[in-house]
Amino acid sequence: MSTPPAGTTKKRLFSRNDYLAPLPIPTGRKPSDVLNTIWRKNDVFLDIGNYNIGSAVLVIWPMIIQFAVIYYITSDTLILGGGLVVVGIPIFYVILGLFSEVPLPVRFNRQRREVCVPQADGEYWIVLWENVTAAATQHSSVSQGGRATMGMLFIGFENPDPHAKDDNKHYSLGFGCGGGITAMALWECMRSYMEIGPEAVEDDTARFDRSKGIWATYLEDLIKAARLRGWFVTVLWEGFCGIFIFNTLLIDVLERWKLNPPPDLTYPAIIEWSKPLPPEQWAKRSPELEAAIAQREAELLAQTQHTEQT
Repeated sequence: MSTPPAGTTKKRLFSRNDYLAPLPIPTGRKPSDVLNTIWRKNDVFLDIGNYNIGSAVLVIWPMIIQFAVIYYITSDTLILGGGLVVVGIPIFYVILGLFSEVPLPVRFNRQRREVCVPQADGEYWIVLWENVTAAATQHSSVSQGGRATMGMLFIGFENPDPHAKDDNKHYSLGFGCGGGITAMALWECMRSYMEIGPEAVEDDTARFDRSKGIWATYLEDLIKAARLRGWFVTVLWEGFCGIFIFNTLLIDVLERWKLNPPPDLTYPAIIEWSKPLPPEQWAKRSPELEAAIAQREAELLAQTQHTEQT
C-alpha cells in the first residue's frame, strides 16, 4: 500500500493529512505520550497498547456531569432522555470492553529494528521498522455551535508474507489524539525511541505497579504536584477537577483492574526475540533513512534559525 513520502502534508478546506513514515524522519515535535499508550519500555523494546480506558472515562464523565447539571437546572425530560442516549451508548461499549480481553501490545524492538505485531488469531507478524507507515489525519466541521476539529494518528503494518490473503495483508492502529501536532508528538514517542533511544521518551509506566491503595496513591500524587505547582493550583486542578470533572479515581480503579500488569507477549519465539543483543549485532539504519534524516534535520534547523531571526 503506497503512501506519500514522509514529511508530505496535504491540506484541503476542512481536512489535513500529515504523512510521517515511511521513512520515519523527525517531525520536529517533542515526544509526548498523550494517551498513555506506552506499556513497557526498556533498552530493548517498547510496548505500545491501544487499550486506553482512562481516555474513555475522561471523555464520558464530563458529559455525564454536563447533562446532570443541565437536567438539575431545567428538569427537562428531553435533556434527561438525550443525555441517556448520548452517554449511554459509549458507556455500553466501555462496559463491553471491561469484560473483554485486553488486546496485546505492538512491540518495537530498537536493537533489531523490527516490530512484532500480534494478530487476533494468535499469530504475529515481524515487520521491518523502516516499512511501518504513519499518518496524522485531521478533519473539521462547522455548525451553529462553531468549528469542531477531530483527528487521529494511524500506524500501519504490512504482512511480510507475500502469500497472505487479501484480508490479512494490512493491519493498523488508530489513536484518537486529535491529529496534527498532537499526533506527531505521539508518533515521536515511537520514532524517537527507535532512532535515538529510550532516554528520549518519557513514560508513565510506573502507574502499572501500584504497591499502595487508591487513596494513598492519590494523596501521594497530590503531594508531588503541590511541590511543583503549589497547593492552591493542586487543590483546584488535581483535587476538584481531578475528582469531580475527570474522575481520576475511577480511572485508577479501572486501570488497576485491566492493566495491572498490562498483557505481555508470551510467544516463545518472541520472548527470545525480545532479549538483548550484543551492540555489534544491532541492526543499522538503511542508507536511504540516513540520508532522509540528515535532510530533514537540516530543514528543521533552517526553520528554527528563520524563526529566531524573525
